[in-house]
Amino acid sequence: MPRVSVNGVELYYEERGAGLPVLGIHGTPSSAVLWEEPAAELARICRCITYDRRGFHRSERPEPFAAVDLSEHVDDAYALLDALSATPAVVIGRSTGGEIALALAHRHPERVTALVLLEPAVFWLDPEAQAWADRLRDQVLEAAATDPRAAAAVVIREAVGDQVWEALPGELRDMFEDTSPAVLAEIRGDGLDLSENPPALGPEELATVRQPALLVSAEDSPGVLRSVNARLAELLPAAESALVPGGHLINPAHPAVLEFLARFTGPSTPPGNY
Repeated sequence: MPRVSVNGVELYYEERGAGLPVLGIHGTPSSAVLWEEPAAELARICRCITYDRRGFHRSERPEPFAAVDLSEHVDDAYALLDALSATPAVVIGRSTGGEIALALAHRHPERVTALVLLEPAVFWLDPEAQAWADRLRDQVLEAAATDPRAAAAVVIREAVGDQVWEALPGELRDMFEDTSPAVLAEIRGDGLDLSENPPALGPEELATVRQPALLVSAEDSPGVLRSVNARLAELLPAAESALVPGGHLINPAHPAVLEFLARFTGPSTPPGNY
């Protein structure tokens, strides 16, 4: 399995295709496992890199792993791109991954060509969304006090619904549950979506993120997630929005995303049916 050592941990990554570098950053809880099919589609038009974030699934879990901060995830993404000579890159982030992608573009604009943010977890931009996240954090901590492996399931059930969770294959539910220590570490850290301390990334900072950005919302997601994207669209200078069918697990290779990427990849093989 391909791995790269960055910032004191080994990250598992996968690379497909050639051309424009595109980095995919998964949400919480999750893994690059959920990006395998979209990554294969993206690889038809770009060099697609996906990875498991520190502490998640196949990447190393630091010991001790009491807490992890947004800044550490941003540093890891930056170091991974540099290690693979994959800059500047288009960065696609889903949920927490979208928050990390946005922070990466803010801190290292020279490394980011454009952003695709799939319902990024920047809850602090909307009071109702922040209240929703605060309640979710309390629910996660309450469940984890009895069963630490329950942390991941609580997050997923809230974001995509009980039926989606119950319909997942057993091996995927096991994978999610195994990432619960990383979920709890992010809660105890700073700057992430369920942390008590949100990042210092307000309107003034967001106004400096001038890369083209596609903000994708899903019709069946919790309404607060669409509200966050609406607010973000007002703050990012070069943002555009798309609304797609389905729930929070938005396909990173949705036709709206492929159309956006085509602006940066140049002539390519026309995409098939999705």
